Amino acid sequence: MGEWVATTQVAQQIALFDKCRSFTKAKEVQAAGLYPYFTPISESEDTVVKIGGKSKVMMGSNNYLGLTHHPKVLEAARKALERYGSGCTGSRFLNGTLDLHERLEEQLAEFTGKEAALVLSTGYQANLGLVSGLVGRGDVVYLDKLDHASIVDGAKLSFGDVVRFNHGDLAGLERLLGREDRPKGAMIIVDGIYSMEGDIADLPHLTQIAHRHGAALAVDDAHSVGVLGPTGAGTAEHFGVTDDVDIIVGTFSKSLASIGGFVAGQEYVIHYLKHNARPLIFSAALPASNTAGVLAALEILRSEPERREALWTNTRMLAEGLRALGYDTGHSVTPIIPVLVGTLENTFLFWRKLFDAGVFTNPVVPPAVPASQCRLRASVMATHTKEQIDFALDAFAGIGRQLGIIS
Repeated sequence: MGEWVATTQVAQQIALFDKCRSFTKAKEVQAAGLYPYFTPISESEDTVVKIGGKSKVMMGSNNYLGLTHHPKVLEAARKALERYGSGCTGSRFLNGTLDLHERLEEQLAEFTGKEAALVLSTGYQANLGLVSGLVGRGDVVYLDKLDHASIVDGAKLSFGDVVRFNHGDLAGLERLLGREDRPKGAMIIVDGIYSMEGDIADLPHLTQIAHRHGAALAVDDAHSVGVLGPTGAGTAEHFGVTDDVDIIVGTFSKSLASIGGFVAGQEYVIHYLKHNARPLIFSAALPASNTAGVLAALEILRSEPERREALWTNTRMLAEGLRALGYDTGHSVTPIIPVLVGTLENTFLFWRKLFDAGVFTNPVVPPAVPASQCRLRASVMATHTKEQIDFALDAFAGIGRQLGIIS
């Protein structure tokens, strides 16, 4: 009898794990020495990291303003760690709300030009909580097909209808919104800056479309905060349409040098989300050290506009240098600069050779992009030196010619 039970359990496990046993692609790439993921960094010095004892110029980070090593950010985190301890050990809804969270929410609301804000433990959770919390039965959410995975997953968790429109196809979006059978409650949500393309959402036209059709407009400014706008407040500020955008979502894991996320909007909407966003209610709160670090980073962002100016100077330097070499960088107009390579095999090989030459980039392959549009993604920081950018361009030049990607 015991032998029969054991055999049955093994058979069940085999059925469940068949997909795992047949997943060999990653191991094949590992065996070829071209695997680019889960690379352990042993030390970080702002624009330079150490991997396997060797220094690499970091051209793959979202640390746009270079604040992860700023003395004020580190000191604020240290003081909060000593005062509040290492974790909140509970959700915001119960025992996990700190005065630091509320102070940050007040400052984020002011910064984004909204009535109120809500801090969550990750940027992913912010989108998850926003979409699944607001879009219910009888509602519909419209997604750009290049929206971030957190938006897509939030839509999957909602009980509403989900409609996706082609990237940037606002005429197509308006046709969808104009359907007579469309549910009354509607949300349009887009990325401010698209993380794989580096282009910017057309918010002026999106706000007009949303108003015409009575839809709420939400913008994920994960890559826009600290980058776009006269004060770095993001895409809505960049276009001067802050009052016309209903909800702004952001993350702390990029320009604000920590981890966590937020949703900003009208007070009654934020109040509703505080009591209905499951990712907020059922997750432990953002630790004090991270929250204090974000508060310090936000202060630096607002008081040192020269950092944003340096970011854009470096962006132009790298982007123009790559284009001068003959690379296709798509429609990027931001510090996210895709370098189109083509096939997956060439992309991994290109990544490896750049890595060995001392330049860290990120390969972007399916399902994030179509199989024919694989690319390397470079990201610029305010603290990159001219020498580091020149070093990266020299590596791109030599390796690109070696692989026949440029002539």
